[in-house]
Amino acid sequence: MLGAFANAFRTPDLRRKLLFVLGIIVIFRFGSTFPAPGVNTANVQSCISDVQDNSVYSLINLFSGGALLQLTVFALGIMPYITASIILQLLVVVIPRLEALKKEGQSGQTKITQYTRYLTLALALLQATGIVALARNRQLLQGCDLPLLHKEDTQTFLVMVITMTAGTAVIMWLGELITERGIGNGMSILIFTQVVATFPGALWGVQTSKGWLTFSIVMVIGLILVAAVIFIEQAQRRIPVQYARRMVGRKMFGGSSTYIPLKVNQAGIIPVIFASSLMYLPAMAVQFNQGKADQPGWINWVQKYLVDGSHPGYMAIYFLLIIFFTYFYVSITFDPKEVADNMKKYGGFIPGIRAGKPTEDYLSYVLSRITFPGALYLGLISLIPLIAFAVIQASQNFPFGGTSILIMVGVALDTVKQIESQLQQRNYEGFLR
Repeated sequence: MLGAFANAFRTPDLRRKLLFVLGIIVIFRFGSTFPAPGVNTANVQSCISDVQDNSVYSLINLFSGGALLQLTVFALGIMPYITASIILQLLVVVIPRLEALKKEGQSGQTKITQYTRYLTLALALLQATGIVALARNRQLLQGCDLPLLHKEDTQTFLVMVITMTAGTAVIMWLGELITERGIGNGMSILIFTQVVATFPGALWGVQTSKGWLTFSIVMVIGLILVAAVIFIEQAQRRIPVQYARRMVGRKMFGGSSTYIPLKVNQAGIIPVIFASSLMYLPAMAVQFNQGKADQPGWINWVQKYLVDGSHPGYMAIYFLLIIFFTYFYVSITFDPKEVADNMKKYGGFIPGIRAGKPTEDYLSYVLSRITFPGALYLGLISLIPLIAFAVIQASQNFPFGGTSILIMVGVALDTVKQIESQLQQRNYEGFLR
């Protein structure tokens, strides 16, 4: 494997791409540690060290590499873009105009990408306003009353909001630069960078708080989990497809065999993000009602069952939400009817299955059966940090959390495959022999 990396760096154009990606990552991480104007850095660091990170913004903080709570220029990270992309994917199914754009090919996809950018900036503006407002009111870090801003006036508020929103725009630009001039998907690599940035500190935090024995057990379990995630992420059901021979003019087309790859984890990490975001709503409701003299009774019930991640009821609801969103997302991203119609249009058929409606029913049957183990896999992986929090009293930024592992393994596999394909084009030995 080291020899393959050496071969990659010996290739001039591939070396330039890799160095370009590394340079963008360095710029990205610098922006994630550079504080926004008006932030009292000393008080922020003091509050972070004094209070445990149990805020409702832990998911956004994960995707920002710890930059959110430090109120840096890139505090919002890549989360606004992820949210905007998910919303656009859902709207494509609902709005006929967007569905028509998707079917137009490259030109339609370019317009959808432009809409995603606009929506990202709007979401970034909303999130930056909320975060800076909480920081100005000293509610961002619960349990710390130190002022997080040098001045809590309107001018500082507006400057910080504009700076964080502009930081999100720069992040989008950096991600697109990696996609165009580097290797791999730019946004995915930036997400990978932010998640990995918090990994060593979280891992070392287990050692300092629980000792070497617990640290060793966590490392062994983590390696087993990574191996299991790699195995399942690459698992797929291949449905054979045969194309009949046909004459077009004087040329013969068809007669080839291929397959439709249906992954076990067809939905990726999206169901986990959906479920996590939905489970944060009760926590936000509790947070906004804290400090009131006459709290309604449902607040105590929500705080007991829907906020405490170590409670069995919370785990059960979280697990069921992941399963539901897995089926929901797969149903809107993979259309068996569209696939069956395209196969029939180009003369393709599944051996033993008639074209048209029988092919659609067969694909739906296989997809529903293969989605169930994928949903269970996502649910079990996502429960790992909650179980660890209950058993060893780890922090909610447990290093081998389900979201972290899925992002790191998924992006790493995709990037390695792209490097592998470029190496194979130059007659070099790849990573996989």
